[in-house]
Amino acid sequence: MGGGMEMRKNHWIEEWATKRENLEHHFRWTRRNLALAGIFGIAVPVLVYKGIVKDFHMQDEDAGRPHRKFWF
Repeated sequence: MGGGMEMRKNHWIEEWATKRENLEHHFRWTRRNLALAGIFGIAVPVLVYKGIVKDFHMQDEDAGRPHRKFWF
């Protein structure tokens, strides 16, 4: 389409893209990765859920209703 419009490739972007495409081949589980997965994959969602449930229970108390049942 746009013949003669050569462009220079940015070495850093190409290197990052290659690493991103092959991440599953180079990834290793380390203590740091396990800790981050535990924090952001388990702890943060549980804390957000507990906070939301607590807010609903406070609303129920203010309205004089019994607490609603949730999964946990």
